[in-house]
Amino acid sequence: MTQPILQVNDLKKHFPLKGGFFGGTTGYVYAVDGVSFDIARGETLSLVGESGCGKSTVGKALLRLFPLTGGQVILDGQRIDDMPAGTLRPLRRRMGVVFQDPFSSLNPRMRVRDILAEPIRNFSLARDASELEQRVAGLMDKVRLPRDAVNRWPHEFSGGQRQRICIARALAADPDLIICDEAVSALDVSVKAQIVNLLQDLQRELGLALLFISHDLAIVEHMTHRVAVMYLGKIVEVAPKRSLFAAPKHPYTEALLSAVPVPEPGAARERIILKGDVPSPINPPKGCRFHTRCPYAFDRCRVEEPPLRPVADALGAGHIAACHLHDRPAAENPLAGAKGAALLAVA
Repeated sequence: MTQPILQVNDLKKHFPLKGGFFGGTTGYVYAVDGVSFDIARGETLSLVGESGCGKSTVGKALLRLFPLTGGQVILDGQRIDDMPAGTLRPLRRRMGVVFQDPFSSLNPRMRVRDILAEPIRNFSLARDASELEQRVAGLMDKVRLPRDAVNRWPHEFSGGQRQRICIARALAADPDLIICDEAVSALDVSVKAQIVNLLQDLQRELGLALLFISHDLAIVEHMTHRVAVMYLGKIVEVAPKRSLFAAPKHPYTEALLSAVPVPEPGAARERIILKGDVPSPINPPKGCRFHTRCPYAFDRCRVEEPPLRPVADALGAGHIAACHLHDRPAAENPLAGAKGAALLAVA
């Protein structure tokens, strides 16, 4: 079996709360609380969930933008979460990032040429000025922008063009993995499609792995291979795209999918409205973190936290979920997979 380009084991990030007269720690925000997943070479894994569930914190933790509370991050077989900064620096070029807001993530005082040349210089990837210029020109070609645009400033571009520049900068150091943190959420609908198509083309051309962090399930369904669903700092379900969208195995995923607009006019879909508010990550509920809003919760959900484990799926293997419903008889499990079996029979 091929080794994944990225493995994440029990990742935790707890932010301390300061207060009181002496400014001591009064508690913690459990932003990410035991997240595990892996990404294969050339694969797109989408990380989805409501705002505030910890998706972006996972991305920043992988990039070592702040120290981790616990867990392991393994890049191509090499553990990087506990590496000193000097040892980690050469490996940083193997992970690129595209942030949500393309304008605020570009230095307004640097021309595009200098923005793209900076990572190439930092990692000594060009032997001379001529090769540097060739690399910058090649990056502009890859993101389908005119070469002469390298002399312009970020404010002279549209939002979609600025995001293309951010993608080019992420590609400048020849990474193996790119983390896209809500990379299309700030763009118009037509521009979103162009950027998603560009990312897919670059993935095929360069063999990139993508961690696509998003709350837009319509975009996710179009471009991903597998989906990981987060709720209140934990992953509650991971599955191949087809399996997850056809037959979700967690009540939270089922509710999320019910809110996705149906493309066929007149098609019916039962919308699931979750009751109550998302609990505070400072004091998450005991047991299953979703039980306070789950329409199917029973006594065990309130006291015992369900582990992520394989669940039966008529559409194939690789589907895992954290839900006690799958220990009950099929007749008592509303997520037993009848929809997936029916879809498979039709196919």
